[in-house]
Amino acid sequence: MPHSQTSAPRDSLAGVRLARGASPWLLPTVATAAVSLVRARRSGAARAVAVPATALAAGMLWFFRDPEREIAQGRVISPADGVVQSIMPWKDGRTRVAIFMSPLNVHVNRAPLSGTVTSVEHIPGGFVPAFNKESENNERVVWHFDTELGDIEMIQIAGAVARRIVPYIPSGTKVEQGDRIGLIRFGSRVDLYLPEGVEVAVEVGQKTVAGVTRIDRD
Repeated sequence: MPHSQTSAPRDSLAGVRLARGASPWLLPTVATAAVSLVRARRSGAARAVAVPATALAAGMLWFFRDPEREIAQGRVISPADGVVQSIMPWKDGRTRVAIFMSPLNVHVNRAPLSGTVTSVEHIPGGFVPAFNKESENNERVVWHFDTELGDIEMIQIAGAVARRIVPYIPSGTKVEQGDRIGLIRFGSRVDLYLPEGVEVAVEVGQKTVAGVTRIDRD
């Protein structure tokens, strides 16, 4: 059955499901497009504004979409839509799976496992492109989940355009696998650290879908 999260309500516009927190960005853009379209018949200036304003509004609607998902079965599922950028063994035995999210991806992130959020830490930093190695020093939010596999770390990393990470839930919240937990605005990256002994099922270059793509292998 479709899985939903009632604790993180979404915005909506004309029946389109939008990411929670989209309204401050969308409403002014859509309003500008609507006014310019209405005035376009009588004003050359309005006609000049109407096309780019309408394109921007459509782009914003696409970016902030938040579709329902049929949550997959598996111990660990992808927290993000995107492409697997790297799979790297870590010194402590864990494996880091980095998922790059382009501006065309859905940017609502989901819980990779069921469990309890034990910490949500915001760390200031830079804004280099998320596909750059130096992005590890970017603005980010570090999540820790207490799960059946132990502590699971997930990091939301801002990119050159993304200047705001919006956590939906605080530390102490119990989550189900696939619950919406936060939003990164525009191009960005999500790193997921798998515990020692958990085999990775995805490959570099593979596309992932949040809540759908399984990350680990039996």
